[in-house]
Amino acid sequence: MAVLQDAALLASAKAAGITLMFAHAVNPHGFSYRRRATHENVDLNRNFQDFSKPLPRNADYDVAAPLLFPDVWPPEASNQAAVGALIASKGMPWLQQAISGGQYHDPQGIFYGGTAPTWSNGALRRLLRSHCASAAQLAWIDLHTGLGPSGHGERIFGYGVEAIEACDIAEKNNKSISKQTAKTAAFARANAWWSNKGATPLTSTEDGTSVSAALTGTISDVAAQECANTEITKMTIEYGTVPPLTVLQAMRGDQWNQLHPQAPATLREANSQAMFKAFFIDTDEWKAAVVQQGVQAVQQAVDGLNS
Repeated sequence: MAVLQDAALLASAKAAGITLMFAHAVNPHGFSYRRRATHENVDLNRNFQDFSKPLPRNADYDVAAPLLFPDVWPPEASNQAAVGALIASKGMPWLQQAISGGQYHDPQGIFYGGTAPTWSNGALRRLLRSHCASAAQLAWIDLHTGLGPSGHGERIFGYGVEAIEACDIAEKNNKSISKQTAKTAAFARANAWWSNKGATPLTSTEDGTSVSAALTGTISDVAAQECANTEITKMTIEYGTVPPLTVLQAMRGDQWNQLHPQAPATLREANSQAMFKAFFIDTDEWKAAVVQQGVQAVQQAVDGLNS
C-alpha cells in the first residue's frame, strides 16, 4: 500500500516504462487461520521443487522431530531440557538448518514441502505467466519476516535456479556461459542495485552470512522457471521480529494445534496468537521500519532496471 501511495516512485517507474506487479501471499488458508502452511499443511516456501525428480531427504529433521511436538502443551520441563541439550550438543545453526531447511517426508511436521505443487504454487505461476513471462528484465523482491533483529530488513541474495536457467538460455542461443559466470553477473546486478555501496550489504545462505538457513524449494525459484527468457535480478528482505527460539516455539505450538484438534479452545487460540505475534510486531516503530526499507528497495529496483 505504501508503494501504491508513493507518487514520486510511481512517476519514476512510469517514466522508465517499468511495470510494478504486487503478488500478495497466495495462501488464503494461512491468512484465515494465522498459519504459514497451506490447507495441505505445506510450507509454500518449500513447495517449488521439480516433483518429477527425487526429492531431497533431510535426515537431520528426523533427529529433532521427536522433540518438537510433545503430548503435553506447553512443553514440560523435561522436553525443554531435551531441546536445550540438543542445542548444546549440535548448536543452534544446526538446529535451524535441520528444522527450517525443508523436509518432504513428514506431512504432519513443520516446513513440509509436500509431494506435489499446491494450489497456491499454481496460482503464483499463473500470475507470472500472465504478467511477467514476456519481460526482458525482472526485478524480484521477496518479503519475509521472522529472522534477525526486530525491524531490521536483512537483504539476502540467493543464486537459486536463475544461474542454471541462464546457462540453458545461452545454450539454446548457441552461446556458452558457465554457471559461475551467470551467478557472478546476477550478484553484481543485485549488489549494485540494493547494497547502497555497502550500507545495506547483501548476505547469502551459500556463504553463511545470512540469518536464514539454506533452503530448498523456495518461492523465488519460480521466477526463472516461469520467465525462462527473462534476465532476473532478485533479493529477499527478511524482517526480524522476536528471538529465534521464540519463533520456533510459536511454530511448534501452531503445529501442535493441528495434531491435537481436541485441545481446549483457549489453548488453541493462545497458540494461534503466539504464531501471529512471532511473525508480525504490532507497533508503529516496527511497521514504519518495514515500510521504509521496503519502499526503498522497490525504488532501488526501479532505478536499477532503468540504468
